[in-house]
Amino acid sequence: MKYLLTISYDGRRYCGYQVQKNGVSIQEMLCKAAEAVFGRPCPITGCSRTDSGVHALDFKATLETGDDSPRIPADKVAVAMNCHLPEDIAVQSSCVVPEGFHPRYDVKEKEYQYRIHNVPTRDPFLAGRAYHYPRKLDENEMNRAAEWLVGTHDFAAFMASGSDVTDTVRTIYSLGVVREGDMITVTVSGNGFLYNMVRILTGTLIAVSEGKLTAEDIPAVIASKDRSRAGITVPACGLYLTRVTYEKGDSDDGFREKE
Repeated sequence: MKYLLTISYDGRRYCGYQVQKNGVSIQEMLCKAAEAVFGRPCPITGCSRTDSGVHALDFKATLETGDDSPRIPADKVAVAMNCHLPEDIAVQSSCVVPEGFHPRYDVKEKEYQYRIHNVPTRDPFLAGRAYHYPRKLDENEMNRAAEWLVGTHDFAAFMASGSDVTDTVRTIYSLGVVREGDMITVTVSGNGFLYNMVRILTGTLIAVSEGKLTAEDIPAVIASKDRSRAGITVPACGLYLTRVTYEKGDSDDGFREKE
């Protein structure tokens, strides 16, 4: 049986989603909870590899059980796993998906938000949950720059240095900046993202607000494919995976079997 889990987590205590030797990961905690529920190790595959300190509101992962595993109603798997997870990780829902479904390769769209607490003095209750930026940001200029980034481009300039990815073309469906009081939220959706891409996009929009770049400089930054031409990589603490969308099919559970 293959279940699709919708998961939310506060990433502050973890070294990212994927199991690593240098710290506790989200995947490790999910695997331990699944083993406690089903009485055996169960492969868990995530939709993305979030970094250390990154959060998620709508992370997707598949859980695969053996034929001789306990039969648990699909909607009860989330409840059962939450009994074995720490308070900063929760499975929000669970459903059955076809065996050919893949939580990463079958993604149609992902949406991330980056939250900036834009106020001179920091708020200790937002520590690790938003990027404190003390100088006034101009969300209007940031939005003007964002318009140049929407569409299909080679985003090599917005990928972490040293990444071994060779196909750096991605499509951004939307990118916008909204201020609500002292909180600025950068929301971006696309068909996929390079390593640190959202954090570098946000750093570039901040550079435009600072006057280090202009909105009209963005096409040249894209064309350069030069990481040094884009903005800084902002800290992980403000990044949230907020939505993952899949194609819907005609199967009973609503997901299309992978061809």
